Amino acid sequence: MVTALDRKLLRDLRRLGPQILAIAAVLACGIMVLVMATGTQRSLVQTRDAYYDRQRFAEVFAGATRAPQTLLAEIAAMDGVAQVEGRVIGVAVLDLPRLVEAATARLMSLPAAHDPLLNQPLLRTGRMPDPTRPDEIAVAEPFAQANGLRPGDRLAAVINGQRRDLVLTGTVLSPEFIYTLSPGSMMPDDKHYALIWMGEAALAAAFDLQGAFNDVSLTLSDKTRAADVIVRLDALLAPYGGSGAYGRDRQVSNAFLENEFTQLRAMAVFLPPVFLIVSAFLVNMVLGRLIRLERQQIGLLKAVGYSTAAIVGHYLKMSLGIGAAGILLGWAGGWLLGQGVNQMYVRFFRFPFLIYVPGLQSFVISGVLGVVTVSLGALRAVLGSARLAPAVAMSPPAPPLFRRGGGGGFDCGADRILLHLRRDRSGDG
Repeated sequence: MVTALDRKLLRDLRRLGPQILAIAAVLACGIMVLVMATGTQRSLVQTRDAYYDRQRFAEVFAGATRAPQTLLAEIAAMDGVAQVEGRVIGVAVLDLPRLVEAATARLMSLPAAHDPLLNQPLLRTGRMPDPTRPDEIAVAEPFAQANGLRPGDRLAAVINGQRRDLVLTGTVLSPEFIYTLSPGSMMPDDKHYALIWMGEAALAAAFDLQGAFNDVSLTLSDKTRAADVIVRLDALLAPYGGSGAYGRDRQVSNAFLENEFTQLRAMAVFLPPVFLIVSAFLVNMVLGRLIRLERQQIGLLKAVGYSTAAIVGHYLKMSLGIGAAGILLGWAGGWLLGQGVNQMYVRFFRFPFLIYVPGLQSFVISGVLGVVTVSLGALRAVLGSARLAPAVAMSPPAPPLFRRGGGGGFDCGADRILLHLRRDRSGDG
């Protein structure tokens, strides 16, 4: 049933439409940023975790100068190690006709007998190289796109001082290189830095590493501390020129991802409160002004029998109407902005797919904060209307008290002391 106060509320909302929309827009900005930041962070974490799981991203990494393949069995026998895989890595210089400057490449071996156990490259176009053909390679998709390379194209490479002609069979993405940096660089350079996968026999022969490896990756059993495994792994690799093992937290690509997640969490914590505080102030200002203008109406309503709770509820409904408009606008904007930001991250961080799941939690938390914000903003003004007696409310408010000089905030005793001091000064004069 629509009461007289509800009809008054609808009239007030129409009359104050521009001001209400302005406050709702400010509130919506805070809600939108909160939904976007928390939803984007949640979606990217789920996308990363799914990608790592599907492609078996390693948890511990280590390098060596030259370690025998037989050492892999000792590494696999360590407590807490679930899976281990060694490989050969190297560096090459690429000669591409379209590039004025030569490109550099990181070379990684592919096992001959089976697919990689860890850090599996995900095929995007073409096919994986045939391990029996030493000239076939797969290239990271960003480098191929930046240089217009397609499966079947040929390129020249200088590998360990020897020039070789290579055939591109496919393009891939890898969980190990979601964010790709060349050694010594601060930003990705997809045009001049390549990631290349080729047969293990060909790459080992090029670097004289037959029967050996110079890079190893591990996954761990549940409840195993990476630090404990790293200490033991360093001890095993030390005689073979071990360069120091490290976990995912120090893996370059994963570290950049974690840093981005930290920034998104900081955005969700520090930026929305700015908009929420401003919107609470605006709600307080608008409702306070409205209540002062409707002072006589409030007194009349109390005189004819409306309770204090009914009048308080009337103005709280108005603040909740402002909050509802801002929350709905913020939810819609946060959803759309989150989709756009996630697509940008997918292109920047080179995910092969996107799991966009903002989660109900983002909307619930932002909605509760929106309601609390407008309620707190309206509280002071609404309580002021509730304290007015009918006779007092129907009379105009007392004019503000002004006085010359300071001391306006002192109590009566302090006022008398100041008065005596003024008289003493005037008497001395």
